[in-house]
Amino acid sequence: MSSWQGKTRGGVLGYKIFIWTLNYLGISFAYFLLRFVVTWFVFNSRLAFKAIYLYFREIHGYSTGKSVISIFRNYYIFGQILIDKLAMLTGFQQQFTFDFEGEEYLRQMKDGGLLISAHVGNWEIAGNLLNRLNKRIHIIMFDAEHQQIKGYLKDIMKERNVHFIVIREDYTHLKEIEQAFASGDIIAMHGDRFIEGNKTISLNFMGKPACFPIGPVNLAARFNVPVSYVFAVKERRSHYHFFATPLYRIEFTRNLQKREQILREALTIYVSKFEEVLRRFPLQWFNYYDFWNPVPNQKT
Repeated sequence: MSSWQGKTRGGVLGYKIFIWTLNYLGISFAYFLLRFVVTWFVFNSRLAFKAIYLYFREIHGYSTGKSVISIFRNYYIFGQILIDKLAMLTGFQQQFTFDFEGEEYLRQMKDGGLLISAHVGNWEIAGNLLNRLNKRIHIIMFDAEHQQIKGYLKDIMKERNVHFIVIREDYTHLKEIEQAFASGDIIAMHGDRFIEGNKTISLNFMGKPACFPIGPVNLAARFNVPVSYVFAVKERRSHYHFFATPLYRIEFTRNLQKREQILREALTIYVSKFEEVLRRFPLQWFNYYDFWNPVPNQKT
């Protein structure tokens, strides 16, 4: 079934090891250590391997050999980006350079807004930009199982203007979201994953139908905040490029038929921007399950 299980592999120990390495041995050694970690994961993640193989082979049309090589490259870039995230969040951001394309749009979010991204590249570098904008950012997280990791990161990020909002089954997270928007803050979340049971809409994506959750765009509509679709990709070893689209206002209506049409249009724009990024940076999408396999209860 093409739905994410709400879990992210990894543990606190792994974070601690790489943070210790960053502090005492540097990023280059952390990248070197990563080669061994990547090799282990490639040979011990059968389902993820199969899913990302199909992504390269069927979606991008790579040969068998190129698809396999691309899997190793994808895992290695993913690992680099995880290390880069830790480095940026723990005070090493001066070692990186950035291009911010569309910064002017985020400056228009004077009363807050919603950033919708995807599991492509390193979207968390938006926090680096938002620090310059003197804005507080709230990151919505779905993998509540690993709150111990977020708790650990929170301890080492005391000087950062970042807050995590964890999705909970009792919906208490909605109050946190409401308070954040009321304070004029910015909320960031992904739009390319959903947990089974979430409402989705099926759209043509990279040449095949795929399901996308309506939750993110519906959130912008219900709270009447502007939304920008943002992506950040790793262009070179220590250089990132951040893209932000012009702001969109998504109308909220109680007419269910009209609401679905409005949300579909908003998601269509998101998907088109997402496709542009994936065609330019195919190695930097980090969804390790069969994204295009149809699921029940989807809207077509």
